[in-house]
Amino acid sequence: MQAPQSRKEAYRLYKERRARQTQPAPVRSGVPQGEERYYRPQDYGKVRAYARDFVDSRRSVSEFFLYFSLLIIVLLFLPLREIQIAVTYIIWPVMMVSLVAEGIYVSNRIKKNVADLFPNETEGVRGVGWYAAMRQLQIRRLRLPKPRVKVGEAIKAGRA
Repeated sequence: MQAPQSRKEAYRLYKERRARQTQPAPVRSGVPQGEERYYRPQDYGKVRAYARDFVDSRRSVSEFFLYFSLLIIVLLFLPLREIQIAVTYIIWPVMMVSLVAEGIYVSNRIKKNVADLFPNETEGVRGVGWYAAMRQLQIRRLRLPKPRVKVGEAIKAGRA
C-alpha cells in the first residue's frame, strides 16, 4: 500500500475507510437481539443453543465470580490482619474450588445430555462442555448471545 499522491485520492481513501468502519454496526445490534446470522462461529448450532439454554436456565455460584472477586479485593485492603488472612487462606480458595467443581459438573452434565439428545449431531459437539462452563462464568446480563430462557424455565432440546 502506498501513500496517496494527491489530496483528492487521500479523501477518497478516507471515505472508503469510514464506510468500512460503519459496516459492522448491524452486526453489533443483531447479536444482542438473538439473530443467529450475527453469532460468532463458536455460537452456531443446536448443540450450542442447548448448552446456552441449559446454563441460562439455572443459577450458579460461578456467575457471581466477578462480584465475589471485587469483594475479596476490597476486603484485602482493609487494615485488619485477621480479615486479610481469612480472605487469603479460606474465602478465596473455597471460591476457586467451588468454581472448578461447578465447571466440571456442568461440563460433564452437558456432555451427557448432548450425547443423549443429539446422537447424530456432529457440529458443535466438540468443546461443548468447556463452552458451557465458560458461559456460566459470565455475568448473566453481559452474556452474548443474550439468554433466551429465564432462570428456572424448562428448556427444549430441539430449539435452535
